[in-house]
Amino acid sequence: MCRHLGWLGEPVAIASLVLDPPCGLRVQSYAPRRQKHGLINADGWGVGFYPSDLPGNGPCRWRSASPLWGDVSFASVSPALRSNCIVAAVRSATVGMPIEASASAPFSDGTWLLSHNGVVDRGVLPVSPAAESTVDSAMLAALIFDRGPENLGDTIAEVGAADPRARLNIMAANGSRLMATTWGDTLSMLRRSDGVVLASEPYDDHPDWQDIPDRHLVDVSAGQVTLTPLKGTS
Repeated sequence: MCRHLGWLGEPVAIASLVLDPPCGLRVQSYAPRRQKHGLINADGWGVGFYPSDLPGNGPCRWRSASPLWGDVSFASVSPALRSNCIVAAVRSATVGMPIEASASAPFSDGTWLLSHNGVVDRGVLPVSPAAESTVDSAMLAALIFDRGPENLGDTIAEVGAADPRARLNIMAANGSRLMATTWGDTLSMLRRSDGVVLASEPYDDHPDWQDIPDRHLVDVSAGQVTLTPLKGTS
């Protein structure tokens, strides 16, 4: 349904992760290589980051309802934007869901950034005034923020039990911690000398990319990576 990416490490230019790689998110917006559901991701995009020159401040976001490949302004500015923690996504909207900037990840509670790659029945999610949009991903983000992102694994397991057809790949970060879940879709990890990349699919063919098994939680913090099976994993 979507493709997303997270970074935690030394400050890097956003363009170096999103635009420059041969199979980065810009290419994944029109030619994803591992996407299981949908063919392109032309229904919006978003990038959230923690400014390296403003430590301790909340995240900044740049979101759009247009395809990433056509945004000349972002292509011009993103090489100058640097951060140690980044969450970015390109969107393929679920049928019937609105296409608007507020429906594009990453969502935020002012501290955390969160992206959802998948789909979930809105009927199993509580209605929250904090949701940024009526789309399922925004409602799910509001639930995760309300429960506390530190409880991400338990929340995803509960939602997955309530909607057995849900796909619940989450990417979440707060500037010093990067978390992701696999639940019905792909996720890969690249450990670099300057940090860790988590992505729906590899942005290049480097041999160090590692595929994360389904129904797992990945937690990156202080240079350490922890991989934990989620509840409901057989």
